[in-house]
Amino acid sequence: MSLMLFIERVYMAIVILYVKLFRKKRYTKYNLDALKEDLELSKSYPKVLIQIPMYNEKEVYKLSIGAACGLSWPSSRLVVQVLDDSTNEGLRELVELECYKWIEKGVNVKYETRNNRNGYKAGALREGLRKQYVEDCEFVAIFDADFQPDMDFLWRTIPYLLDNPELGLVQARWKFVNADECLMTRLQEMSLDYHFCIEQEVGSSTYSFFGFNGTAGVWRIRAIHDAGGWKERTTVEDMDLAVRASLKGWKFVFVGDLTVKNELPSTFKAYRYQQHRWSCGPANLFRKMTREIIMCKRVSVWKRFHVLYAFFFVRKIVAHWVTFFFYCIVIPVSVLVPNHIRLTKPVAIYIPATITLLNAVCTPRSLHLVVFWILFENVMSLHRTKAAIIGLLEANRVNEWVVTEKLGNTTKQKNNAKLWKRPRSRIGERVHVLELMMGTFMLYCAIFDLLYGKDHFFIYLLLQAGTFFIMGFGYVGTFVPN
Repeated sequence: MSLMLFIERVYMAIVILYVKLFRKKRYTKYNLDALKEDLELSKSYPKVLIQIPMYNEKEVYKLSIGAACGLSWPSSRLVVQVLDDSTNEGLRELVELECYKWIEKGVNVKYETRNNRNGYKAGALREGLRKQYVEDCEFVAIFDADFQPDMDFLWRTIPYLLDNPELGLVQARWKFVNADECLMTRLQEMSLDYHFCIEQEVGSSTYSFFGFNGTAGVWRIRAIHDAGGWKERTTVEDMDLAVRASLKGWKFVFVGDLTVKNELPSTFKAYRYQQHRWSCGPANLFRKMTREIIMCKRVSVWKRFHVLYAFFFVRKIVAHWVTFFFYCIVIPVSVLVPNHIRLTKPVAIYIPATITLLNAVCTPRSLHLVVFWILFENVMSLHRTKAAIIGLLEANRVNEWVVTEKLGNTTKQKNNAKLWKRPRSRIGERVHVLELMMGTFMLYCAIFDLLYGKDHFFIYLLLQAGTFFIMGFGYVGTFVPN
C-alpha cells in the first residue's frame, strides 16, 4: 500500500510540474478578460443565487453575509439566500436583523429558516433551491458561514460557465485568515495547501474532475438537478454531488489563482470532529457508489478508474491507513521483533521521505515545520483511519455531523489569544485516551530500542510518543473555556 501511495504522489508531482512548466493549467486556456468584456458589452447578465448555509454561527455570520452582499454584480440579477438552521432563537433574530440591514441598502436578501435540520447542510441547500424566486437563477455560488469572497468573485467565475456549456462547477481556492494563530493551524495549512495546489489542480487539468470543497464554488444549477440534487446519505454531500455530476458528463474547473478567505479550526476538539467527518464520509461514499461508478457508461473507462482508484481508494483510504499502520504500528513493532520485521532503508526512509517532501513543498514558508507536521499527521492518522473504517463498515457514528466551531476574525483572536490558551477546564474535556494509549505504547518501544536495538529508531519513537502525549492531554491548538 505504501508503494501505491508513493506512485500516486510521484504521478501527481510529474503532472503538476508539466502543468506549471508548460502553463497548461486548465483555467488558463480560457481567455477570462475577453469573456468578461463580452459579458459587459452584451449586458446579458445571468441571474445568480448566493447560498450561505449556517448553524449557530454567532462569531462569523456578519462576515459572510457582508461579503456576499458586497459582491460586484448587477443588483437586479443577484439573490443572496441566508439558510439559517440555528437552534438559538436569539441568534436567529440577530441574523435576520443583519439581513434586513442589507435589504435596506438595496440588496436582494432572502432569510430562510426551517423547523428541523433534516439532511443538515444538504437539506438546507436542497430546500433553498426549491424556492420560487430561484426558478430563473442559472448559477448558484455557495459560501459557508466563515467564508468571505472578494468583490470580484463572480466576475472571475461566472464567465467560465457562460462560455462553456459543458462546465458544471468552478471551484476557487481557500485562503486561511488565521493560519498563524497557533502551530496547529500552520500544520493544517500545509496539508490543505497540498490538497488545493496539487490534488485539485491535477484533477482539473487531467480529468476535469475533482471533489467539490462544499464552499467557495459556483455551480450551474442545471448540473445539480441533472445529478439528482443534494443528498444527505453521507457526511460529504459536496463530494457526493460532484461524483454524480461527473458521471453525468459535467466537467469541472479549478481556478487556483482565485482565493476566498476563511477560517481554520483552531481548537483540537473542532479539528478532530472535522477530520472524522472528512475521513468517514468519503469512505462511506466509496462503499455506496462503487457499483454505480463501475456501471456508468457515460464517461470513459480511464475517468472511472481515476475516480475509483486514485480519488477514492488511494487518497481517501490508503493514505490514512499507510500513515497510521506504518508510522505507528510497523515501525514500533519492528523494534520489538526485529527478526520477524526488518525494515530496509528504501521502505523505512526513502519512500516516506519522498512522500513527505512532496506534501510539504506546497507551503515553502513552513518547510522548517516539516518534522512537527509529520508527527502531527501521524497522530491524526489514528482518527482518520478509525473514521475510514467506520465509513466502510457503516458502523456507529457513520452519519455523525458536528458543525466545525468558528472563533471569528483574526483581530478578535489575537486580542483574546492569551485567554484562550489558559488550560482551565474539566479534565475530561482535555484528556484523550486513545492518544495516551498510543503514546505509552510508543514510549515503551522507544525505551526497548534504546536498551536493546541497533537501528536508532528510538529517536523517532520518543518524538512521536511525546506528540501523542501532548495531544492526548489537550495541549495543542487554542483553548476556549465553556
